[in-house]
Amino acid sequence: MQFDDDADLDTSEVQDARGSRIPGGKATVGGGIAGLIALLLGLFFGVGPDQLGLSSDNDQPAATSSSLAQVQQSCRTGQDANTREDCRIVAVVNSVQDFWAEEFRRRGGTYTRSPTVFFNQRVATACGTATSAVGPFYCPAGRKVYLDLGFFDDLRTKFGSTGGPFAQAYVVAHEYGHHVQDLMGTLGRAQSGVTGANSNSVRLELQADCYAGVWAHHATTTKDESTGRPLITDLTAADIRDGLNAAGDVGDDRIQERFQGRVTPETWTHGSAAQRQQWFYQGYRTGDMAQCNTFR
Repeated sequence: MQFDDDADLDTSEVQDARGSRIPGGKATVGGGIAGLIALLLGLFFGVGPDQLGLSSDNDQPAATSSSLAQVQQSCRTGQDANTREDCRIVAVVNSVQDFWAEEFRRRGGTYTRSPTVFFNQRVATACGTATSAVGPFYCPAGRKVYLDLGFFDDLRTKFGSTGGPFAQAYVVAHEYGHHVQDLMGTLGRAQSGVTGANSNSVRLELQADCYAGVWAHHATTTKDESTGRPLITDLTAADIRDGLNAAGDVGDDRIQERFQGRVTPETWTHGSAAQRQQWFYQGYRTGDMAQCNTFR
C-alpha cells in the first residue's frame, strides 16, 4: 500500500492522547480475570468498554487529547505516511472518511466525520474507561474510534497475522464500519449479552468487515478532498491477502482454539475466520455497501 508522496494529511481527524493521565476512577479492564476477558473479547475488534459489561467506578469524560504537536509536526504528507506507522494510520483515516463522505453524498445522505484517538495503556471515553487490553474499538456514545498502536504488534505476535500496512488499514476500516452502522441506525441491533454464531452481534461485526472491504475496493480511486487526487496510489494483491489474513486470524473460532483449546460457537461475538474473510472479500469484490446485508 502506497500513498501519494505529495498529498497533505489532515491531522485534525486524529486526536493524540498518548501519554495523557486519566485522573481518578478505575480502569474498565486491566489485569487478572477482567484483563483476560478483555484479551479474549476485546481483541476480536470492535468491542467497546460498554459492550464488555464492565464499567468504571466513576463516569469519565470523553478522551481529552493532549497536545497534537507530535502528530501535526511529523505527519504532514503522504511521504510521511509511507515511512511512519502513526502517519500511515492518519492517512488511512483520511482515506476511509473521504470515501464514506462521498458514498453518503451519492446516496443522498450526510456523513459525520469521526476522529480516531491514539492512546497508550488507558483512556477515558464516553463509554467508560478502557485499557489497551480491549484492543481497537468504536465508542458510539462519543462517536470516536480508539486505537493503541501497540495492538498491531499483538496482531502479529499473539494471533500469528502476517501483518503489513494493509492489515493495519483493515483494522481501522473495520472500526469505521461501526461508525457507518451508527450513522445508519443499525448499530443498535445487537442485544447486550446475546452471543452465538447467528446473533446480531456477529452479523454487525461481519457487516463492518464487509464495509472495510467496500472501502478497500475504492481506496485507489477515492479522491482526497483537498487535492482532488487519490491519497492511496497503489494497493496490491499482496495487500488484500494481508487484510484477509488478519480477518481470519481474529475469527472467533481461531481465537478460541488458540486461547482455550476448543471452539464454542454459542459464545461467538464476531464470526468465524471463514465468515470474516468471506464478508471482507464480498465488500472488496463488489464495492457495494448494499451487498453487505449480513442480516438477511
